[in-house]
Amino acid sequence: MRLFRPLLLRRLQIPALSLAAAGGLAGRVPRRSLPLPITATTILLLVALPLAALQRLPRPRAQGLEQLLDGVTLLQSFPAAPQRAVPDLWRQRLGGPLAERAWRQQRGFWWQLWGEHVDGAPILALPASSLPPSTVASLPAQAMRLGDLVVVAPDPLALQMLRDGLRPQQRRSRGLQRRCLDRLRSTQAVFWNSTAIGVIAGPMAPLLQRFQDGCLSIGLDATGVVWSGEAAAVDGVLTRDAANPTWIEPPRHGPLPPDQLLQIEGASLDLLIQGLLSRQMIRDPLASRYGIDTDRLALLRKAPFQLRLRPLPQGPFQASLELQLVAGKERAAWQRLLDRLGRSLQEQGLKPAVQTASSGPAPGAAASTPAASTPGPAGATPSVPDPTQPVPTVPGMLPTVTTTAASAGISLAAATWTRGDGVIVGGWRWLPTGSGESQLLLFLGPVPRGPLARIGGSANPLPAAGGLLLRSRPAALAALEMLPAEVPDLVRRASQLEIEARQAGDQSLPISQLTGRLLVTR
Repeated sequence: MRLFRPLLLRRLQIPALSLAAAGGLAGRVPRRSLPLPITATTILLLVALPLAALQRLPRPRAQGLEQLLDGVTLLQSFPAAPQRAVPDLWRQRLGGPLAERAWRQQRGFWWQLWGEHVDGAPILALPASSLPPSTVASLPAQAMRLGDLVVVAPDPLALQMLRDGLRPQQRRSRGLQRRCLDRLRSTQAVFWNSTAIGVIAGPMAPLLQRFQDGCLSIGLDATGVVWSGEAAAVDGVLTRDAANPTWIEPPRHGPLPPDQLLQIEGASLDLLIQGLLSRQMIRDPLASRYGIDTDRLALLRKAPFQLRLRPLPQGPFQASLELQLVAGKERAAWQRLLDRLGRSLQEQGLKPAVQTASSGPAPGAAASTPAASTPGPAGATPSVPDPTQPVPTVPGMLPTVTTTAASAGISLAAATWTRGDGVIVGGWRWLPTGSGESQLLLFLGPVPRGPLARIGGSANPLPAAGGLLLRSRPAALAALEMLPAEVPDLVRRASQLEIEARQAGDQSLPISQLTGRLLVTR
């Protein structure tokens, strides 16, 4: 002990000196300390009183459907319909006689749900009051009691996996999840989270990041299936709870024309691509291979847009993709982006085609004067115009292409890019400005034909800030095998699909109001 005492004293010198110095400085200001018993009593009261209040008035725990909602990826609610035939799901989970009896005496809602594995068999949940008391008291291994519900899985393993995902001490839901719960208890509705979106949408899931958690109330009208609800870009969004879920009548936008398979338009491209750009494996190649760095991405993100997918009855591609952007007053910045993109494409082996062809007259333009030349067959080399002479143009025509493989240094105001075998794989065009803002068309596939309408005007308005509109022809997409296999059969048979998203409430919250309709032809 004597050997360690000098070392102990040396270790104590630093805090002792510090306290002494602090005491010297503080000594100039009179201080009055509370007696130790009073201080201890105050601290004890501050800790004990809230604990006692929580014991007497605990925050309500989640029960039944609310607890179940936190452990599932996809859940659907259905109103009681005892006059209809017993669903196959009831017969498979309960057996014939019990399913018949329970189905006839149900009075509320029942639910089918999926746990972590959305592609697995569904699980049945129904009110315990629908079953005989003796059945509820002795449930089989693949069933469990959860509050006022009985949950029946296809097998004990599926039930165990669902049980592992539940939180026994879960608090009551708030915000968006609370409103989804109200929908599931009072209307025919569907709830999903990001896992379900990833399975159902497949490779298109990153485009739906703004809607990865949400719910919809579903109904019927004269045109088919309609829905109204809300979704969020993140889970656990807390907003002021509404008394009841609000039904918003889906607007009518008209059917998508036969020459299009899909059309998406929005107030800014960021609404569509933010999920893609949140991934480093996407951002890094854009910057390193194509020169689209942070500043150029900001230019892309804020541009109003319209995206179109068109079928191609012949040729090497099934469909072509067109992206039309409103460049506004920043055409020079967009041109620098295109010049950098053009150099990158040439470095990767693509070649600018030698053409002087227009994509067709703009709406309302009279094509009375022929173009300087017309494109020949794929791989053919048309004649090159004299660069010292002006190229004849027609008012309203899209800009012509006058690039060659040797013109790597020129500004590519318009370009069409080909592979080594001469097949056109894409390009871009500046649309005639007229009296409006500059608009840019980028395309993958052959050069677009026919008139191209400007977007964003009174004749072709875009959604308001924070809004997206999707229209598609699912049956035509399914015929070309361009839909993910997990898309429900009802959607695959639909002739038209419309989904509109609008910013909901506070602009700072990532919540969207969703409406839509599905037209199914028999």
